[in-house]
Amino acid sequence: MPDKRTHRGPNPKDQYLFAPTKIPILAKAVEDFTMLLNKDYADKSALKLVGDHYNLTQRQRLAVMRVSCSARQHLSRLGRECPVSSLHGQSLVIDGYNLLITIESALSKGLIFECSGGFYKDIASVHGTYRKVNETIAALETIGRFLQPLKIADVLWLLDSPVSNSAKLKTLILDIASQNDWPWRVELLQSPDKEMFNTNAIVATTDSVILDRCQRWVNLAAEIIKTDIPEAKVINLFQKTPSPEANPQ
Repeated sequence: MPDKRTHRGPNPKDQYLFAPTKIPILAKAVEDFTMLLNKDYADKSALKLVGDHYNLTQRQRLAVMRVSCSARQHLSRLGRECPVSSLHGQSLVIDGYNLLITIESALSKGLIFECSGGFYKDIASVHGTYRKVNETIAALETIGRFLQPLKIADVLWLLDSPVSNSAKLKTLILDIASQNDWPWRVELLQSPDKEMFNTNAIVATTDSVILDRCQRWVNLAAEIIKTDIPEAKVINLFQKTPSPEANPQ
């Protein structure tokens, strides 16, 4: 069935799955999942144990997984985080779909989850195809307006070339940048992750794999949402900061 969505908004079941009465259960699931990660359980095994124990749906399990990390990961990420103010005069590499879809979701009242470390994640996904939605242009403009006063030397958007419609999105991003005189470039890569692992530039992402391996990163999505999208539906499932004492090593 073709994707006919015109918004990046909430799933019809989210009102029930993430209702206020569900939050304490999900927060406890995050706490237990984090504890297992600190004991070096594999992600999938830990998530199955916790998800089965609390009888979570696949969408609830996805949220638990995305907001959580081990104490070791938490401390490593904090050590490489750069404040937004440090972007002045620097080069910025943007994990394109990661940032854009998060801001689209926030603008369309899709659920945004506050994670360990303070960054924000959505639970949307592209599944191999990106479809422009009503919030796409507004999301790009919101990102651009936020970045403009920071006077960043160079902004490079990286998009996954295997994702359908990446070329069209590249054209749209460049058109909006040209209209506003923003110093943006866009590259389509087979594997943008590798570029973000190795670059000396500051990386804007909330992807856990990249956060654990990049040299420097900035919490851009969270800062944009806090500053410019106060109406966003942000849910905090992580009630406790991962504690190194929880790690037996």
